[in-house]
Amino acid sequence: MDRYRTLILLTGLWLLAFGAQGAPRVVLGDGDIELTDFAIGYFVDQSQALSYPQVRSQTFTETGNRTTLGTNARVTWYRVILDNPGPQPRTVSVHLPHAYHVQEVALYEEQGGRLVRDEHLALDEAADSPLMYRGVVVYSLTVPAGASTTLYVRSHSYSHQWFALEILDQDHSRRALMGSKHDIALMVGMMLALVFYNCLLYFATSKKENIYYSLYLISGLVWIALSYGLVASLFNAYGATVFQLNMSLITMPIFLLLFMMSIFETRRLYPTEHRCLQTLLVLLLATLAYSVFDISGALKPASSLAALMMVVTFSVSISLYRKGNPLVKFFLVGHTFFVVFNGIAVLFYKGLIAPSYWSSHGVGIGIVLEALTLAFIISYRIKVLEDIRASQDELKKQAATDPLTRLYNRRYFHSEADFLLELAKSRAEPLSVLVVDIDHFKQVNDSHGHHVGDQVIVRLAQVLRQFSRSNDLVARFGGEEFVMLLPNADRAEAEICSERIRAATESLAVAVDAGTSLRFTISIGIAEVAVGQESIESAIKRADRALYRAKRSGRNRVCVDLPAPA
Repeated sequence: MDRYRTLILLTGLWLLAFGAQGAPRVVLGDGDIELTDFAIGYFVDQSQALSYPQVRSQTFTETGNRTTLGTNARVTWYRVILDNPGPQPRTVSVHLPHAYHVQEVALYEEQGGRLVRDEHLALDEAADSPLMYRGVVVYSLTVPAGASTTLYVRSHSYSHQWFALEILDQDHSRRALMGSKHDIALMVGMMLALVFYNCLLYFATSKKENIYYSLYLISGLVWIALSYGLVASLFNAYGATVFQLNMSLITMPIFLLLFMMSIFETRRLYPTEHRCLQTLLVLLLATLAYSVFDISGALKPASSLAALMMVVTFSVSISLYRKGNPLVKFFLVGHTFFVVFNGIAVLFYKGLIAPSYWSSHGVGIGIVLEALTLAFIISYRIKVLEDIRASQDELKKQAATDPLTRLYNRRYFHSEADFLLELAKSRAEPLSVLVVDIDHFKQVNDSHGHHVGDQVIVRLAQVLRQFSRSNDLVARFGGEEFVMLLPNADRAEAEICSERIRAATESLAVAVDAGTSLRFTISIGIAEVAVGQESIESAIKRADRALYRAKRSGRNRVCVDLPAPA
């Protein structure tokens, strides 16, 4: 007797551990029906050819109503028994929310051991089927009072077998159908905004990484919209043609690798890491080529390929970080999100972990988080480049300007003056040059010191800047000597400008110390450039002659050098 009891106990434990024939029973109570977490049975049809009568005698294994069985269960039968212990019949809607991603669905309704109804739905023809609503198969059935109904569902997937079944009353069914896919729409909307933003950046910078990033975003949003039912919900599109869009799952890591190669400049700076990324890129390109002919076969190793890609890209990122790349630390943050959430998703698609929102949506969440980080990297890189450019512009400006007056120096004047001369020649416009010198400047330095002399020079520079036009070229040639080039100004206009400058300078007062100020004057020589006949250097020499004539004539005056008669 003891041995008999022990045998019964062991048999019970075995059944608990490995499942028993039959299917778990779902009891429909008297109140609202919203069953989204319960047990069902499944049987994998490896032959993919068993009929409903043949399947009824098979052993079903218990699983949850949301399950994933990997790539080796393309044709799987699910069975659930609905019990109605109440005095009234109960009508419910059975939802298959992931039906949009399978190849075929068949449902068999059995009461009292007799088949009372069956429905077959090929997804290529699902757009016009009354069973399909926004990517969800909705099958209504009525369980008689005090009776049971057994429902068999045959799910024929393209590659990965992930399945969900919900049992709802009419009110909850309507709410579920109207309120789905909002989170997916939000993900896709965010990525569309990033695509638009990145396109603007590309037009501003013309960087290759912007192209790769945009293509990565587009691939990601297509896959998210397709895999989580947004395409089915919005466009009522299903079947093999739509399933072919799953190629985006392969193009997405391809563009991510190209993005890494471009933004980190691996070809030029990190040849070893570049070769690792190239090898993975070749493997992905081969898979992409294969997917053109057999997308289901190409997706079968997709989870393993995704795992390999995460290992390689993460390892390369760590290597670049150790070698001091300034951008890779930000990439590592985003890629860590990508690796963690995609790792969870890989386990889900292989059927190794239980379904949950985080596991079933892991790829989408990982893509969005990494996409946001990559957008930050691009923006940060633009900021770094702008800082470098601003620094270079400042260095150029410092090289071109006089440190005391912030006017242009002699070297910049000559390079720019030649351009203005050519411009005046092409436009047939006049061009004049002024040479300005401070009168008795040596006495200012000897009597009051060089710091006062510097103040005098700075004040004169302010006057020259004040009375010059935006297109005039003003430069300090050294010491107390300044030169002005006046485009589109003849000798008479140059003389008027010079008199204004001379008068304004004469009225200046430079503070020497408390209660003491210094006044100073300037002399100016003018020469109108013989455009097309002489150089700027020649015109400056003539203006210099006029300046010395002004000095000899008593200073604080303007003199003009008249060109020799032809």
